[in-house]
Amino acid sequence: MSTQRVETLRWREGALELIDQRLLPRRFEYVRCTSVVEVASAIATMVVRGAPAIGCAAAYGIALAAQEARSLGRDMPSSLEQAFELLILTRPTAVNLRWALERMRSRWQQSPMSAHDVAQRLLTEALAIHAEDIAANQAMGRLGAALLPDRCVVLTHCNAGALATAGHGTALGIVRSAIAAGKKVEVIADETRPFLQGARLTAWELQQEGIPVTLIADSAAGYLMSQGGIDAVIVGADRVAANGDVANKIGTYQVAVLAQRHGIPCYVACPVATIDSSLQTGKDIPIEERSADEVFGFGDRIWAPPGIRARNPAFDVTPAELVSALITERGIARGPYTTSITALLASTPNP
Repeated sequence: MSTQRVETLRWREGALELIDQRLLPRRFEYVRCTSVVEVASAIATMVVRGAPAIGCAAAYGIALAAQEARSLGRDMPSSLEQAFELLILTRPTAVNLRWALERMRSRWQQSPMSAHDVAQRLLTEALAIHAEDIAANQAMGRLGAALLPDRCVVLTHCNAGALATAGHGTALGIVRSAIAAGKKVEVIADETRPFLQGARLTAWELQQEGIPVTLIADSAAGYLMSQGGIDAVIVGADRVAANGDVANKIGTYQVAVLAQRHGIPCYVACPVATIDSSLQTGKDIPIEERSADEVFGFGDRIWAPPGIRARNPAFDVTPAELVSALITERGIARGPYTTSITALLASTPNP
């Protein structure tokens, strides 16, 4: 099964269907969401994860709230306000969530509409956000592929593939585009403790497509870099501050530090929607801390001793000076990022 034919999220017969990423790679199932409450639960419990995919799911959640208010004769404004409040609290670090909700709110408030028109226009907007994310990932892929040599080994951390987006992927989208352009690219995937997105999702995605992938423990990255076994690091992002500081899955910071130590470029692939120009530095980015239970083991397997304390920050911040380039659908930004990001946000998307 190719993940290029698998839809991470899809709108089917008045409902949002999401691949349940908690079950991969053992089982492949869709979760069907028919209400905004179900969408919010799916985001919070990581049925769906990855900043772009979360944004798309939240947009569909608002569309479902409007449909429910219309069909049940509920007050549309109050129903939508409740939906916005519910969804914004699900994942605090991924800015694409807020971006998508603000776009849906703007669409709703553009002009007075009947309940029927509100529901239809919000669904149309959610579908547009979905399609635009795929197009943005494909544009990022083309731009990022040009940065890679004809033969290379790329290290990734977490999952920034089709499963983290509406399709194609950000970091893995660059790998896919480079291979499509005839380059020989192999991937080394960090397992990404404690939720194992690299081991369960990235490795699975690439294996389905026949892209060479090697799984390593997170702690092995430095050794492989020291042995000359990695040519580039490519990661995604959940939020980028105005100065280029990058919030991404926990463990990204240490990978970036190691890459700089060994003279390896560290690229961040992210749509423009991930850039939060309202935050001056990464110190202002809220970092989600998830349940310590995720650190004790995985699934029903527990390997930590009873009663031990644990911390589980889900993200860390990589300072801008460790980032070789930000690869977006509008172009590639390099340091000084305060200047290049401002120019990027003022530019128009590439065709």
